[in-house]
Amino acid sequence: MSALVPSCNLNVNMRKIIILLIVNLFVLIGFSQTNEIDSLALELAFQDQDTTKIETSLELVKSLFKVKEYDRALKYIIESEKLSNSINYKKGIAEITFYKALIYAQKGDYINAISGYNKSKSLFEYLKDTLNIAKVNNSIGLIEIGRGNYSKGLKYALEAIKELESRNLTKDLDLAYGNLANAYYNINAFEKALEFYKKALVQQEKLNDVEGINGSCSKLAELYSRKKEHRKAIEYYEKVLASNASKNDSVRGYIYPKLGGEYLKFNDFDEASKYLIKGYNINIRKEDKSNLLVTLNNLGDLNIKQNRLVIAEKQLLEAGDIAKRIDNSTELLKHYDLMKTLDSIKKRYDRAFIWQREYYELNNKLNKKEAIIGNNNLDQQEIELNKILETPLNIPNSNKSKNLNNEASDERYNKLKLIFYALLGALAIVSTFLIFIFLKRNNNIKYVQELEEKNIKIELQNEAILEQTKHLENVNNVKDKLFSIVSHDLKDSLSSINGFIDLLKDGSLTREEFYNLIPELSENANNASLLLFNLLNWSKSQMQSLEPKPTLFDVQEVFEEKVRLIDQRMESKGINLVDHSLRDFAYADRSMIEIVIQNLLANALKFCKNGDTITVSNHISNGSCILSVADTGIGISKNNLEKLFKNNSFTTVGTNNEKGTGLGLSICKELVELNNGKIWVESTQGEGSTFYVQLPKSTSILV
Repeated sequence: MSALVPSCNLNVNMRKIIILLIVNLFVLIGFSQTNEIDSLALELAFQDQDTTKIETSLELVKSLFKVKEYDRALKYIIESEKLSNSINYKKGIAEITFYKALIYAQKGDYINAISGYNKSKSLFEYLKDTLNIAKVNNSIGLIEIGRGNYSKGLKYALEAIKELESRNLTKDLDLAYGNLANAYYNINAFEKALEFYKKALVQQEKLNDVEGINGSCSKLAELYSRKKEHRKAIEYYEKVLASNASKNDSVRGYIYPKLGGEYLKFNDFDEASKYLIKGYNINIRKEDKSNLLVTLNNLGDLNIKQNRLVIAEKQLLEAGDIAKRIDNSTELLKHYDLMKTLDSIKKRYDRAFIWQREYYELNNKLNKKEAIIGNNNLDQQEIELNKILETPLNIPNSNKSKNLNNEASDERYNKLKLIFYALLGALAIVSTFLIFIFLKRNNNIKYVQELEEKNIKIELQNEAILEQTKHLENVNNVKDKLFSIVSHDLKDSLSSINGFIDLLKDGSLTREEFYNLIPELSENANNASLLLFNLLNWSKSQMQSLEPKPTLFDVQEVFEEKVRLIDQRMESKGINLVDHSLRDFAYADRSMIEIVIQNLLANALKFCKNGDTITVSNHISNGSCILSVADTGIGISKNNLEKLFKNNSFTTVGTNNEKGTGLGLSICKELVELNNGKIWVESTQGEGSTFYVQLPKSTSILV
């Protein structure tokens, strides 16, 4: 252990040195920036009032803008603006006006920012400075997109792109591509958004802009997911996780639920579960409702696919509450769809129909909203009309042609007026026609939706009827088989008993013969008793009237009582009994467990031959009581193992051609499960079988 200490100290020292170097680097960078600003300010103070002073002032403004000292930058802008105006330095006025607009935009002053951008753009156009025109257009595009004017923002950003691309200006292109991508995304032009997010990512990687890279990767993943290209979506989400940003809980809280949802599309439950659980823990800790909602919806989907319906329902109901509270329509739509699936699986068809209706209503609402956003570029006719109306009239002032000009003017005015009214009339007709089409389309959609809802309801009802029909057919098949068994086996047992009684009446039996026939009579009586016992319990279970009344009882006592009932039959068949039972208590309905043990012992006896052994035992495992009945009889084949414990009856003849109803094990399974237990079997053909019953030991296990 001592040999490891120097290595640990070395690692600690190295870590301290690295941290110190990083801190010093940041200090040096900060110092370098401050030093540059101070140097420019000092240089500016000693310069003459000419263009050189303006250029130096602009460099100082740019440096202050980079470090976000906007108020200090404005002071230099005002001084430079005065000097530029006094010497009529157009280039200086244009650049100063542009930077002033940039600062207003950073401060959220939209009106002054747009005014400044337009003034600087006019000056740059006068100077034929195409690069700065592109930069202004890019800046206007950014501010308009930020305010939600996507079509307007797109127009300016697209105008800027060609010039910026021709000069390969990485930083400006990054900004321009990002603007365009965001605008296209917000008007639902997802293919174009995908194209420009990819272009932005290339520039961000050149600039090593980690924050920008992660933002673009997240958007690309989302867009690929929308296109159902889930492998690519996973690739981009994992790229974000591979960066340093993955150490940030906010980033991980957003990415984990999304990534888990993507793996769920491939039914990769292990990976999906891993990311969704991580996302759930982070978002619960951060109380991030938006990302928790995505996590819960995806967890609900995962648990439905893995048939964990109870926990899925709990998670989805919580997701629905959050979606309504934070007004997240997209996730609420997914919630409705998952709840419909869940209730259909659980055969709650009425509730499934309600979820389906909620899904359709919300989906139609969202589709209409997307259509409105997609048509954000309308009203072009109105713009053209305004242009016509705003055109000034050219009226000469000559006295000689005054009347002629007035007449021409009136004629031109009348023509424009006529055109105006014609356009208004055409617009009214087109609007009426569009409204008519819209109303007719809505009626058609509503009619189709009602038909779809009716069809879905009919399908759900048909599924329920088919399920009930299948169940009734199974019950009838079992009933028919029972009647044939009762008419044969019960009749044989009772006929044998009646024949014995008749012989006793007639005095036809000697004492020795009487004693020899008693074991056979006992076996027939036991067979008839067990047969009736199973039939009674089966009929009660079909009528759903079995209600367990659990108490604590001694398992060893039950074994002793039930073994005593088959003692004679074991002796007559030459079967050995090994009793390894111990005094232990289980919490269940004693009478039901007695039926189970009696059936298991009867089965073991039935399939044993002369010289075989039946072993009864019990032990404790994980706080439960485990009972077992083992035999060294003929065992069960693999094919027949799959048929045990089924609802339909299954039986084979015993080693002495004993017959049965085939209901014994299905009744055992039902009785054990009613008592919150489990039953299973292990068997090898030719070597024997062991039946296990697991029961709770206390009430706490039942909770």
